[in-house]
Amino acid sequence: MATIAQSNYIWKNGEKIAWEDATTHILSHALHYGTAVFEGIRCYQTDQGSAAFRLIEHMERLQQSAHIIMMDVPYSTAELVEATADLICVNGLKSCYVRPIAYRGYGSIGVNPRPAPVDVAIAVWPWDAYLGAESLQKGIKAGISSWRQRSVNALPGAVKSSASYLNSGLAHMEALDHGYSEAILLNESGMVAEGSGENIFAVRNDLIITPPVSDGVLEGITRSSIIELATYLGFEVRETSLVRTDLYVADEVFFTGSAAEVVPIAEIDGRRIGSGHRGPVTKKLQDSFFDAVAGRIEEFLPWLYRI
Repeated sequence: MATIAQSNYIWKNGEKIAWEDATTHILSHALHYGTAVFEGIRCYQTDQGSAAFRLIEHMERLQQSAHIIMMDVPYSTAELVEATADLICVNGLKSCYVRPIAYRGYGSIGVNPRPAPVDVAIAVWPWDAYLGAESLQKGIKAGISSWRQRSVNALPGAVKSSASYLNSGLAHMEALDHGYSEAILLNESGMVAEGSGENIFAVRNDLIITPPVSDGVLEGITRSSIIELATYLGFEVRETSLVRTDLYVADEVFFTGSAAEVVPIAEIDGRRIGSGHRGPVTKKLQDSFFDAVAGRIEEFLPWLYRI
């Protein structure tokens, strides 16, 4: 989860450079002020070759994040998509994790980010299950964090920024210190928001519920995929605010995310959730998700960008 498996090349500002040469200046603005936006994307090996999952949508969201923080990315979505596909090929990877980042680089210091240049980089490397392979079946233990989700009028959930993830890091470290694998954050109104790096869903009586974007959550691409898959499978899905006790009494709870994929939550704050392991609804969604990313569901083939 913490160690990066080095690849050969990284794409930076329009050029492929050796992994070890992908450096940035110590006075880069983003390092001091958090002025960076990024994405996490997975590329899967399928029967028809490698395919990046919803690559175009991810790059569109990167551009959206940059737009919100008034950063002009000097590359189009199409150019970033093409660069990613080429980078995966030259690194010889069949499946991998993709990390594009746009950040304010070296050239000025001070709170105002506008004078600093914008650098853009893409890295790819092999990465297995984010929360451990066994978590996909057995589920994980999670805890409600004492750290609240940052306010939508402070660091809005629509921006996937490096600054936002200090909040996530504090919550995640606290969870680990308490013996949990992951944290669940509430917003300032006490409503369930999301995990430190995942969206959250609850299931009760076959009804699937997830917090609305207005509660301060990231508009996750895996989140939207699961909503579409659930509807395809005949489930009813509602985007409704949840309080912590809604999670305690749910039949099933699970996380979704590009890194985490679909992970059941077996226990929250020492309370067993449902049967205490992966439930039937989570399994159906999990199976369908992995079928979709492998190209085995025709209706969802447009989600796959062939490499």
